[in-house]
Amino acid sequence: MTAATTSPHHAIVPVGLGERSYKITIGNGILEQADQLLGGFITGRKVIILADQAIARPWLEQLETALSRVATCHSITTSGGEATKSFSRYTELMNTILDHGIDRRTVIIAVGGGVIGDLAGFMAASLLRGLDFIQIPTTLLAQVDSSVGGKTGINADAGKNLVGAFHQPKAVLIDTACLSTLSPREMRAGYAEMVKYGLLGDADFFDWLEQHGKAVLEQEPDILAEAIARCCQAKADIVAADEREDGVRALLNLGHSFAHAFEAEAKYDGRLLHGEAVAAGMCHAFALSRYLGLTDGQSCHRVINHLAAHGLPCWRGDLHDVVATADSDQLIRHMAKDKKATNGQLNLVLVRGIGDAFVKTDIAREDVAAILDAATINDTTINKVIT
Repeated sequence: MTAATTSPHHAIVPVGLGERSYKITIGNGILEQADQLLGGFITGRKVIILADQAIARPWLEQLETALSRVATCHSITTSGGEATKSFSRYTELMNTILDHGIDRRTVIIAVGGGVIGDLAGFMAASLLRGLDFIQIPTTLLAQVDSSVGGKTGINADAGKNLVGAFHQPKAVLIDTACLSTLSPREMRAGYAEMVKYGLLGDADFFDWLEQHGKAVLEQEPDILAEAIARCCQAKADIVAADEREDGVRALLNLGHSFAHAFEAEAKYDGRLLHGEAVAAGMCHAFALSRYLGLTDGQSCHRVINHLAAHGLPCWRGDLHDVVATADSDQLIRHMAKDKKATNGQLNLVLVRGIGDAFVKTDIAREDVAAILDAATINDTTINKVIT
């Protein structure tokens, strides 16, 4: 395991990928120092900032002021909603960036949540066959997960993130002050991804979250920074071991096969946040693991109780009606298009217990349907499954 380092003002988590290694810098108020922290990558170069229009003030203004001291910057804002990760918006934004007269020394900087990071990263991978790219995530979900690891992409009609590329950033800059303008709902959505790290491989971290989860969501500075750093360290170690998801990195998809099906059924229209879908997806993964005799009921109840206590949905019956009442076969068809599926066979991340996830292959559709049917809006039989 690589080790994070600290200074009086920020922590640094390294991502070890040989020539593509980079650092995650975490601190409070560090956007104002972006020229110093990122100067080695952008000084004297043209910078294109793609930002979520919802965070344009004050964070984008702070960043522009800092970066303008060392580089020529052009900012483009767009919606940060999941529907933005579309072929049409990708094309529009690519042409807008090309109109700025970019060259191969141009740097793309993503400022926003996971949608902006995925989209900007894929544009950086595509433009002029590859431009340097920097992530500045401003949501909790992006800070602890999507900004690290180099996965970029857009959605297709067939499913989420099915078009994309692995394109590692040159740096990730995490300013925890940016979270102060998030809604409680968005904070909770990001918290679901935090919980994921404990569930997939670090039972001690899940224990820690059971003690400190409330403080994380209330943004107590030291607790919040520690939680983010621990998640980034976990993600960095996994990415360093398996950059292109040939093995252990697949565990980061715990709950995501269910979640992506829920999101696809909701048509990415903003009614369902990704972290909310992941929270419910993880509960379904634990329930399926229990149904198959892989884990115990106590672990299931512990996870469900923790997520529910922090305001997160646990079952598809807790989600929007279109998901709650969807036919289970339709949801399974979405799952069969998941990147982990092979020849239509369901391969899902399941668990033997808290902190012990693994990929199980060729899962019977009727077993998945049993869990989806038990977790509908009018059905309480899911509690019988996990007892």
